[in-house]
Amino acid sequence: MKPFKVDTQEHKISAINRTIRIKAETFDKINDLSEKTGVSFNKIINQCIEYALANMEEEEK
Repeated sequence: MKPFKVDTQEHKISAINRTIRIKAETFDKINDLSEKTGVSFNKIINQCIEYALANMEEEEK
């Protein structure tokens, strides 16, 4: 699996508003990453979710 890398390019996406809860430690890590890269917190969250879904192992049935 290739390592996660923050995409810093501008992309327009359609979005749905949804409230989620995350651990404080996770929030802090993502917030720090946002400040270091200049990429919005929301965009990083979306990239993390897309990466996890694309690299998720299939369950055996």
